[in-house]
Amino acid sequence: MTLLSSEKSAATPPATRPPEADDGRVYGWQAPPIQTAPPAVTSAGQEAIDLAARAGLTLDPWQQHILRVGMGEKPDGSWASFEVAFNVPRQNGKGGIIEARELWGLFIGGEELILHSAHEFKTAKNAFRRIERLIRQTPDLHKRVKTYRQTVGEEGIELYTGQLLRFIARSKGSGRGFTGHCNMMDEDMILGDNEMDALLPTMAAVADPQIWYAGSAGIGSPSVQLGRLRRRALAAIELGAPDPSLAYMEWSADVHVDECPADCTAHDDPASDEAVLKSNPGVGYRLTLEKVARERATLSAAGYARERLGVGDYPSDVADTWQVVGEEAWRALGTAESRPEGALSFAVDVTPERSHAAICVASPWRGGTHVEVIAHEPGTGWVLDRAERLHAKWSPRCWVVDAGGPAGSLIADLAERLGVEVVQPKAREVAAACGQFFDAVADQSLSHLDQAPLAAALAGAQQRPLGDAWAWARRIVSVDISPLVGVTLAKWGLSAEVEQPKRGPNLW
Repeated sequence: MTLLSSEKSAATPPATRPPEADDGRVYGWQAPPIQTAPPAVTSAGQEAIDLAARAGLTLDPWQQHILRVGMGEKPDGSWASFEVAFNVPRQNGKGGIIEARELWGLFIGGEELILHSAHEFKTAKNAFRRIERLIRQTPDLHKRVKTYRQTVGEEGIELYTGQLLRFIARSKGSGRGFTGHCNMMDEDMILGDNEMDALLPTMAAVADPQIWYAGSAGIGSPSVQLGRLRRRALAAIELGAPDPSLAYMEWSADVHVDECPADCTAHDDPASDEAVLKSNPGVGYRLTLEKVARERATLSAAGYARERLGVGDYPSDVADTWQVVGEEAWRALGTAESRPEGALSFAVDVTPERSHAAICVASPWRGGTHVEVIAHEPGTGWVLDRAERLHAKWSPRCWVVDAGGPAGSLIADLAERLGVEVVQPKAREVAAACGQFFDAVADQSLSHLDQAPLAAALAGAQQRPLGDAWAWARRIVSVDISPLVGVTLAKWGLSAEVEQPKRGPNLW
């Protein structure tokens, strides 16, 4: 978010990682590794920061950063972000952000109803007690309070001017009947459709509402709404254009995966201090590397990655998967007997980030077409050597690479290494290849080995317009469709006009 000079936004956003303090303490990253937000010209965040300080709540730089970004304003003074989500590991201090935002809504923003909800009643009750304590210890705020509602299930703080902050436990019925100006969803890693259906419509009649989501890494199926928010944020980052209504900030490590080579530098070592600092902005304020080291020694690897490094498990939305080819139709075409027979066509594709590449093959089989992912590995440095070995063994009829895609940069080197002309389909031929692949699935003339990379690619693929037809596109940045693009181009290559070399006798 770009902030222009104004009274509300004069403070400079924090550095990614502040220097060590004079006492030798080390600090976590104060700006999130993952962030997207709509543009704003001013921010009410500084008002919230200053009010919190008056109440004795001194906020860390990263907490202030979230408030400045989340409370960004358009030129007309309305919120730039209808939804604000921050995702940070436990015990870093997310409660302070919630309290500062709620104090502002009560005493400055004039929000008539603020609904604070949590998955469990005890969490909501604790949040009520914390903010009650802040207000009671601040005389000029306490004198504006008409009542502190203590009745179980009715906890809240009401001002003489009518503003009300209520604390509730979430359920499929809680929140119905209220008109909330601000909804604060604590513990958003446990937030599903029923709860959203109950709470979100309460804001429909409000002119300028805002909803905040606060929590830590996803824990699988309960993290339905958090998974949706995160996918929207990653899609916006991939496109280089902010989501028009979502500000999302996440502190997490991008740890190694099974496919990473031993010398991988693109991902974080989960056992390193740097991974801790990247994912825990509270280090240096309320966490220390020594305490985290004890957690690392005690917790399981998966538990440590989730709870301390922010490595979440985010469920896929059923509506967001298998959009082009149905899963049932695809699985029905899988058979362990499928194998190449006759002429072969190879294809190479690479992800836009060049994080992974795929080499795929297609061949006739039992009156239809066999498709297979031969190799799918991190990076691109391995592609030429593997292609050279495959070419020497199989002498395929052609190699296909889309010159307009990320793999186009490999064409010259690939042709030189193999001593052949790489077939480069034009845009209309890429569209034709996608249509042919789709038709082959529909008429059941395609067979495959039910390989996981190819199934994952299909589950996360969608269509993008290409002239009057369409081509494959990935739905979000975390989806790798290079295996799908590879088999599609390889299948198309079986009918491309090329000189057919002799096929070698050996299997790869």
